[in-house]
Amino acid sequence: MSHKTVLDLRRMKAGNPPEKIAMVTAYDATMARIVDAAGVDMVLVGDSLGMVIQGHEDTLQVTLDDMIYHGRCVRRGLRRAHLTVDLPFMSYQVSAEQALRSAGRLVQEGGAQSVKLEGGVRSAPAIEAIVRAGIPVVGHIGLTPQSVHATGGWRVQGRGADAAAALREDALAVQEAGAFCVVLEMVPTELATELTALLDIPTIGIGAGPNCDGQVLVCNDLLGFDESFKPRFVKRYATLQDTMIDAVRTYVEEVRAGVFPAEEHCFHDKRAPSRVQRIY
Repeated sequence: MSHKTVLDLRRMKAGNPPEKIAMVTAYDATMARIVDAAGVDMVLVGDSLGMVIQGHEDTLQVTLDDMIYHGRCVRRGLRRAHLTVDLPFMSYQVSAEQALRSAGRLVQEGGAQSVKLEGGVRSAPAIEAIVRAGIPVVGHIGLTPQSVHATGGWRVQGRGADAAAALREDALAVQEAGAFCVVLEMVPTELATELTALLDIPTIGIGAGPNCDGQVLVCNDLLGFDESFKPRFVKRYATLQDTMIDAVRTYVEEVRAGVFPAEEHCFHDKRAPSRVQRIY
């Protein structure tokens, strides 16, 4: 089975009726295999791995080598979903040339079919350079986690006339630079609805309401791996943290009680006697 392409994803928005795009963020081959089997259209290897996998408070410590490693892992688990990989902080902001080199590494070494980068007007030259080289780009506007210090934290973006106008400008700049898709993060529903109608390219929402062309959630969030992380935009489709803790607790108890491993978990040398014979 072939992987979904950029054309496939753009056709989903253009269809009559349109078809919603389901994207999930994953970081390893096992989870990639699971979400791929579940039928997601796109898998994102996000620089959110800095928080979810590495335990940092933000995404700013993630390196390009980190993204390449996790991209390679996820690619091995996919059979049909389209793979996009984030360009991390300071891997594309210096110049369009730097952005192109970094994007090329994500494709060549990380297995990406497309790359994602944050920013609208300011990132348009980088998007244009990458697209011109034949690498598809996903844009990302609204809340941009790599700019968390500049935006004053994890806050909804685009509230008020001026902020909304700036996001419209960003959205159009991303499209005109050649991106085939754009993520809208933590944007008021009304503005996200307007941008989705305004753009020819698909919009993927996270905290941007139901009217985007698709949605994205982190696999660990939708599966309930961390009960302490409860942003408004996340819906938990399972609470696996409790299930996993219970399973490991039972394992610990059985090891300490000598219950595990049982006979069915053991190997034997067939040449040895089946039971020890008492010698008189």
